[in-house]
Amino acid sequence: MNLLAQGLHAIAATLWIGGIFFALIALRPAAQELLQPEERLRLWQGTYRNFFRLVWVLISILIATGYYQLFFRFGGFANSQPYLHLMHTIGLIMVVTFFYIYFGLYGRLCRLIDNDDMSGASDVLKKMRPVMTTNLFLGIAITAVGVCGPYVSV
Repeated sequence: MNLLAQGLHAIAATLWIGGIFFALIALRPAAQELLQPEERLRLWQGTYRNFFRLVWVLISILIATGYYQLFFRFGGFANSQPYLHLMHTIGLIMVVTFFYIYFGLYGRLCRLIDNDDMSGASDVLKKMRPVMTTNLFLGIAITAVGVCGPYVSV
């Protein structure tokens, strides 16, 4: 069961972080280059709608497998290594950041696009980018901690 939890955890993390990376590094520049502003906003609305549905599933998997491993594989918080505490903290920050993006910014983006307020929607999209970038950097950091942490002795 530990191996299954570890595998699912790694896959879910890779998909979430990889999706953010793809959106920021590949999709954004291409959309900027090839699409008119209104088309870009509608593309982002649809892209985020599909991606965020997946992120909800991935977060559920990450939380379930993360806590399973923490308590059944590593013996809980009191018995676990510092790198696991750091991963736990970064993971919670990423989830809270996603909640802010989803419930705060993305909801507003959709309402503005649906009401044809493209100027307002563009402003919200500009606010989403640094928050998504923050989650990308947190995702890279948590990956580095997870991969290197077991080999660092404290």
